[in-house]
Amino acid sequence: MRTDVVGVGFDNVTMDEAVARAMELIAIGKRCYCVTPNSEIVYDCIKNAELRGFINSADLVLPDGAGIILGAKILKTPLKSKVAGVEFALELAKKLAESGGGLFLLGAKPGVAERAAAELKRLTPGLEIAGTMDGYFKNDSVAVEAINMAKPAALYVCLGSPRQENFVRSNLGRLEVGLAVGLGGTLDIYAGDLKRAPKWMIKMSLEWLYRLICQPSRLGRMMRLPKFVFAAFRYRRKISGR
Repeated sequence: MRTDVVGVGFDNVTMDEAVARAMELIAIGKRCYCVTPNSEIVYDCIKNAELRGFINSADLVLPDGAGIILGAKILKTPLKSKVAGVEFALELAKKLAESGGGLFLLGAKPGVAERAAAELKRLTPGLEIAGTMDGYFKNDSVAVEAINMAKPAALYVCLGSPRQENFVRSNLGRLEVGLAVGLGGTLDIYAGDLKRAPKWMIKMSLEWLYRLICQPSRLGRMMRLPKFVFAAFRYRRKISGR
């Protein structure tokens, strides 16, 4: 049973449990998909029923961000831990390297996926990069054809939300992959174009502040975090009154 956080059901798993489950889904080979919503995405789900339905139908829903952990606490249904998408991507890549499964990287600006692939291969010796493609394609069929020709075990879709969710929802039925994972700006981080917050800020749940300092243009998006917190309190009142 999933943990309901403002209408989105999260799998209550640790990082190790999440990776193990992902590998099980890949082994099934039935075109599964995994999502990694943060508080911004969950807030969007409040008014976007289509997005909410797609996320709730995912085979694996991981809590990406301190905001989700806080929301779960507010609702008195705490989750085991945050499962950051960028860390999950690396841990899953390690397991793929062990199993011999190929990985396809989709998204970001031209050249970014290739640099991210080189870094992932450096961090996970033996990893097979089945293919890469930037996110500037205008026709989904072009991307689907490239992915299917590569026949990867897993696909990292890094197109930003909600585009990445829309891509997977529209094309999952014809994608020849075991598991598609929506991972936002993960490729930019592994390519070195974006840096994660210092470890002490991550431990103190201040990664959002570091990103805002580095990218002041994100201020509008960051305003969804306090809105999400207020939404969590309203949601608690709503469900307690049932």
